[in-house]
Amino acid sequence: MKKRKVVIGGCLLTLSFFCGAPKEQKPVEPETAYKKEYFTRKRDYWPTQDWKVKKPAELGMDEAKLAEVRKYAFTRTGDEQNRAGIRTDGVVIIRNGYLVYEEYARGYDRNRKHHIWSDTKSVLNAAIGIAVRDGKISLEDSVGKYVQEMNTPEKKDIKIKHLLEMSSGLFWDEGYESSPLKSLVIAMLYTRGRRDMGRFAAEQEVVHPPGQRFYYSSGTSNLLSLALRHALGDERYQTYFWDELYNILGMRHVTMERDMSGTFVASSYMYLPPRELAKFGFLYLNDGVWDKKRVLPEGWVKYTVTMASAYYTTPLTPTLAKDNPGAHWWLNLGIPERGVAPPWPRAPRDTFAAEGHWGQFLFVIPSLDLVIVRTGDDRDGSFDVNTFLGLISESVKEGK
Repeated sequence: MKKRKVVIGGCLLTLSFFCGAPKEQKPVEPETAYKKEYFTRKRDYWPTQDWKVKKPAELGMDEAKLAEVRKYAFTRTGDEQNRAGIRTDGVVIIRNGYLVYEEYARGYDRNRKHHIWSDTKSVLNAAIGIAVRDGKISLEDSVGKYVQEMNTPEKKDIKIKHLLEMSSGLFWDEGYESSPLKSLVIAMLYTRGRRDMGRFAAEQEVVHPPGQRFYYSSGTSNLLSLALRHALGDERYQTYFWDELYNILGMRHVTMERDMSGTFVASSYMYLPPRELAKFGFLYLNDGVWDKKRVLPEGWVKYTVTMASAYYTTPLTPTLAKDNPGAHWWLNLGIPERGVAPPWPRAPRDTFAAEGHWGQFLFVIPSLDLVIVRTGDDRDGSFDVNTFLGLISESVKEGK
């Protein structure tokens, strides 16, 4: 173990890290939870224009159980002044490609955009996949090929795949309300890093060998967005998400913010109605294919839902043990040999999700042919994802 002193925000910190590579463990193969037939179902139509609606009972869902979902998600248990309790803004459920449940609260409706915070990271996954499909970037490329600050002896071995799997080894502090004074994500989004967020992340010091330590980092996502910008060129980058993704899926009401340098803040700043976020989930439910057009490259969804390899060599804290990271998505696989349980035991193991600050969720459950969007403004942790997913999963009648 090696120690290094780093000055952060005027404070001298001593960081410990390993120089040698820990013993590698074989990642959980997606085939153990994901079956090919889940992703290759024939569709009656594609919701490019809008979702078609059916009653839950027509698609093998228990309406009484969905009433329990409504009661759980939309019953207010706290007061507005303290922003306490469950604060659901919207729920959309797609079953077999049809809209079966939709409800809004707190002034939201089907047309109003919602800030989805870090769900944006999973959208970035798609943009990188499309660039891989187009031959504009490779997972094995050094990030230094695209970002000058990363083209140094200490950082040259950090690859695009390390950014996608959040194992770059760059120092980061992702604290929000819990540690605002030393938080690098606060500094990036609001203070000294806001002008060029990707470059701010690139300037951080290397504290672990790339590919050996998983650490959730919004800086990593904005660095990846900057690399994509340079790989595509400025003109192509500015319309790439729309030309190659949103317009194809019929996501017509998307807003993405840029930092002051013109790079999309792909860690955090995307706004759209829940129905359109559900379309994005539907793309992944169909293995990256939309209406016979392959949007994401062959094998991309399989890569996305494979546990990040660095998660097997990362010392697990109680908090980290609750994570199941894929490639900018979250999984429900668990690692029994490491004592890591699936985070949502009441949901099928093949569930995967985009997750955002204060209760933004996009869930994809291939085995049940479900896409679920939940938006909210939770501040105290009252909303329990396992309960919510359990009620919805249990609403699907066996054999239907």
